[in-house]
Amino acid sequence: MRPDIDTWVLDLDNTLYPPSTGLADQMNHRIREYLSNHYKTDEAGARRIQSELVATHGTTLRGLMTTEGIEAADYLAFEHRIDYSVLRPDGALAAAIAALPGRKFVFTNGSAYHVEQALDRLGLTGHFDGTFDIVAGDLIPKPYPESYQLFSTKFGIDPSRTAFFDDLAVNLDVPDQLGMATIWVNGEPGPGPAPYELVGGSRRRVWDLAGYLRSLSDGSVISDK
Repeated sequence: MRPDIDTWVLDLDNTLYPPSTGLADQMNHRIREYLSNHYKTDEAGARRIQSELVATHGTTLRGLMTTEGIEAADYLAFEHRIDYSVLRPDGALAAAIAALPGRKFVFTNGSAYHVEQALDRLGLTGHFDGTFDIVAGDLIPKPYPESYQLFSTKFGIDPSRTAFFDDLAVNLDVPDQLGMATIWVNGEPGPGPAPYELVGGSRRRVWDLAGYLRSLSDGSVISDK
């Protein structure tokens, strides 16, 4: 990691908590339930529609707004029926984030409500200087370049001093092009004791986020430059 990094941008879902919690699965279930009701179709049909909307428009919400004229608030209401109790406080991650120098942000395709609920359950409330949700992004999701531009403008981001973390590699392409350090949070452990590996250029794949952030503070991560 470059030594001059002083801005840390982290995705929420399957990044600040692992997929094993099942929270993302709950969200997908609720989304497909919404699609089933709207299109009068079964589970298989909802999965197909969801896949097509995401592939074409980036998110199900953007696809529904574009093709069906759906109101964002109507769609996002499904989040209020999610069971956030599957998340538990992560003291190691909280300590590692607190030790990072500079500003920290959550950048998500979810809503501010979703961020608030998840951070509270994870014990991370108050650990970030700002949240950028799908509404703040004018309902333009990652990986569209406009979303990153809106985020950077809102918070005065200097890409050369920024590290961007996400569980989806495609969401790291624009940050990489902008000159940010990019970290792919993927839960498949690699060889050796380190919590990360280089996967091309200066991008790292990390499977232990707390361990990786802790290694930044203790100096055990090898500098890219």
